[in-house]
Amino acid sequence: QVHLVESGGGLVQAGGSLRLSCAASGSTFSISAMGWHRQAPGKQRELVAIISSRGTTNYADSVKGRFTISMDNGKNTVYLQMNSLKPEDTAVYSCIAYSTLSNFWGQGTQVTVSS
Repeated sequence: QVHLVESGGGLVQAGGSLRLSCAASGSTFSISAMGWHRQAPGKQRELVAIISSRGTTNYADSVKGRFTISMDNGKNTVYLQMNSLKPEDTAVYSCIAYSTLSNFWGQGTQVTVSS
């Protein structure tokens, strides 16, 4: 099992920044990649960013150039630095760990961007 704890969400004005954190514990040796998804009200959940254990990253087109995903392997923590936030970035952001055991989800953290 992998347990994920997220932090860093909140309310920010458009153009502002937030940094989300996701700390993994448990069978972290099994993790091959970690990522962030988001789900806005009335919309489907979408992948925002993903980073492999080797550091390879991939981003949704809508956040490229504004968001940066990074991983601190020593702390088993993944970060999502979100800059130039827009109202359409408002959503519940959830961390996911892809492991050889299964996929594990965090509880989600609300990000609200006001115009």
